[in-house]
Amino acid sequence: MRRLVPGLAILLASGAVHAAPAPVSEAELKATITRLVGFGTRHTLSDTRSETRGIGAARRYAASRFAEFSKDCGGCLVIETPAKTVSGPRVPVPTEIVNVMAILPGTSDPNRVVIISGHIDSRNSDPLDAVGDAPGANDDGSGTAAVIEAARVLSKQKFPATIVFAVLSGEEQGLFGGTLLAETAKAKGWRVQAVLNNDIVGNSTGSGGARDDKTVRVFSEGTRATETPEEASRRRYNGGEVDSPARNLSRYIAGLQGKAGIAVEQVYRTDRFGRGGDQVPMLQAGFPAVRITERQENYDRQHQNIRTENGRAYGDLLSGVDFAYLAKVTTLNITALAALATAPATPAGVTIEGQVSPDTKISWQPVPAAARYRVWWRPTTAPAWTNSREVPGGETSVTLKGIDIDTWFFGVSAVGADGTASPVVYPGVAGAFFPG
Repeated sequence: MRRLVPGLAILLASGAVHAAPAPVSEAELKATITRLVGFGTRHTLSDTRSETRGIGAARRYAASRFAEFSKDCGGCLVIETPAKTVSGPRVPVPTEIVNVMAILPGTSDPNRVVIISGHIDSRNSDPLDAVGDAPGANDDGSGTAAVIEAARVLSKQKFPATIVFAVLSGEEQGLFGGTLLAETAKAKGWRVQAVLNNDIVGNSTGSGGARDDKTVRVFSEGTRATETPEEASRRRYNGGEVDSPARNLSRYIAGLQGKAGIAVEQVYRTDRFGRGGDQVPMLQAGFPAVRITERQENYDRQHQNIRTENGRAYGDLLSGVDFAYLAKVTTLNITALAALATAPATPAGVTIEGQVSPDTKISWQPVPAAARYRVWWRPTTAPAWTNSREVPGGETSVTLKGIDIDTWFFGVSAVGADGTASPVVYPGVAGAFFPG
């Protein structure tokens, strides 16, 4: 019997008018990961011609699933497979990296893009072993399954902005898939508003035995990877260390956790300590991106040959995936994607004034789809936005009487006619979602 996650009604934090899409299916997630594990290895340097083993077969499988969904929705998805030949320390022989993307074009703001990604490649203990088994059930079969399931669910609807479902290759060999995705986005001229990179999202029991099937972590950079020395100097003086677009994207996702049935633990780091993922090249390209990862990681199942030593089992096998937990994480992703793609764009050109004044003036450029705006402020030590005031849609500035610029941090979000709101934008380059 197929188990479904109840309550997936994407009515969003502010009340969207979209009908609830089909629920996330644990059975679909399990079927996808089972198929991925069945390819034996998905190492970036593995076989590309076989239909039953290797990275090539896995990528074709992902493309076939996207094609199936597109057929069901009357050709609503554009399927693309950008490729690039790369080499590096973990790619001793020039190798073609191929990403598989399904694009759901936006209806009224198609150049504004939100992306969900996960990497399909896997590895075992030896990063150069392209032949031995590397099932990669959780790392990152779970993230790939979340991307594919999100495409199945969301392709049944239309959204103002474009949603891209991206299955990436080459992460384990040097974040090549994320780099190629960033290059693709720039070549297409996409205004990327958000990237949700899902990497290791299906396990609920850690190496030490701790279990948490109710929480997922969202990692976000503190300051922009692209900021110049001049911008960094200004930011250090006036603030913005905890208000990058990625950080406010993380806050936005956390604000939706009640709709998804899973708690969001925000982590103020670009990634886990000393580690990385495909969100990093996106950040380096200037795109707001976060990493979504399970709360309890089991390192016995990451980058390990399948074996048992001293009674302890190693290897990234299907048995290590908690599909009920993965369904919750996938629901959170879908909720966030739908909210972002439905709401107006984040405001651009946000500025503040108020030096030596008891009042603060905040201004921004008009957002075409905004029915109104919401100005936010919070104490400089507060982790989340605490105070807000609505501003009519025809206005692009407001003066906050009696609220001084020195004591608070400020931001603004755009609100649609249906009540859906964009993430909050912190003033200046430090917080701009679309700098330049």
